[in-house]
Amino acid sequence: MKFFSYDSPLSQLLLKLCYACYLNLLWFVCCIPIVTVGASTTALYYASLKIVRGEDHDLTRMFFRSFRQNFRQSTVLWLVLLAVGLFLGADGYILYHLRAASTGVPAVMWTLILALVIAAAVVYTIVLLFVFPLVASVSNTNWAMLKNSFFIGAHYLFCTILVFAVHFAMFFAVVSIFTPLFLFGEGLCALISAYLMSNVLRSCSYDPDADTESVDVPAGQDGGRNA
Repeated sequence: MKFFSYDSPLSQLLLKLCYACYLNLLWFVCCIPIVTVGASTTALYYASLKIVRGEDHDLTRMFFRSFRQNFRQSTVLWLVLLAVGLFLGADGYILYHLRAASTGVPAVMWTLILALVIAAAVVYTIVLLFVFPLVASVSNTNWAMLKNSFFIGAHYLFCTILVFAVHFAMFFAVVSIFTPLFLFGEGLCALISAYLMSNVLRSCSYDPDADTESVDVPAGQDGGRNA
């Protein structure tokens, strides 16, 4: 029956779910040392973007090739983002309690400072959502990766909101609704996000094998793609 054929929508959906589960397992195992979270996430998005573009020939080989090629840069970016995230989290916690324990002018002052920290956290979240997919798509310096991640995320704000919503929904579902969904976890989030980001990232990179036309890229980006 065509309904159950390999090319049917149902079969393709089930196949993509299997891919998501498998990639989630690879991602989780490679994240165990903690320091490798960045390289593992980059590899996850590299494989997910390949799936979206119909190049899902050998997920294991693609995952670990990206893991090796981007290990150094992804690890540096991850450690920087981890330190910044811990700093913002600690600041937010302290400022929240200072504000709650204060009245009058001090309370207003702590509120204003807390608002600045929240704004910084929004910028941090945008960068965190885009930096590893960007590393998986183009070659550039660490600073350019961080800067362009924010500019791309801010420019394509609707896409950013959707990607954030996907991750939040998965977290909420695992914690509050159906814990076994963790089997799909970040693998499914990355795959859905790859569908949302694919055209955005494609517009920010240049593949010389694709065509001979010039492509505009964000300032500071050299447009090189990972092999």
